[in-house]
Amino acid sequence: VAWIKADAKAILAIHEHVITNNDRLSVTHNDYNTWTLNIRNVKMEDAGKYMCQVNTDPMKMQTAMLEVVIPPDIINEETSGDMMVPEGGSAKLVCRARGHPKPKITWRREDGREIIARNGAHQKTKALAVEGEMLTLSKVTRSEMGAYMCIASNGVPPSVSKRMKLQVHCKYSLLI
Repeated sequence: VAWIKADAKAILAIHEHVITNNDRLSVTHNDYNTWTLNIRNVKMEDAGKYMCQVNTDPMKMQTAMLEVVIPPDIINEETSGDMMVPEGGSAKLVCRARGHPKPKITWRREDGREIIARNGAHQKTKALAVEGEMLTLSKVTRSEMGAYMCIASNGVPPSVSKRMKLQVHCKYSLLI
């Protein structure tokens, strides 16, 4: 029995003897002629097509694909923190994440209220969730003040989130 990484055309093991220079690999078999290639601490470079080859006449072989998935992780250095903007101003909140497959970013308000997006003079749309790495809020009012959550998910648990507080600096005028 031989184990081959098919896409790299590299022989990994023959019987229980690992011949590649990778101490994370081992081969086991039981009394029922079942051979198993074990990979510890799987890394992205382990992804690909593997082939088990039995040297009989005729030769028998079986292939399998290994897909490596990585849960999402927010990249703090590239993600916004708390922010203060003047009333009527704009705020750009940015959230970036890594993982495999590439994480999807969803924005929500912590209090469950709708996010208001203004496009142009009088157009505005409201949504409970907005997708994308950047959330742009224009003509900000004090009703938009509060905590916003950026949630990164890619189908690999757990999803992760970061909380950002938006403060709106209001200009008060007092008439006497």
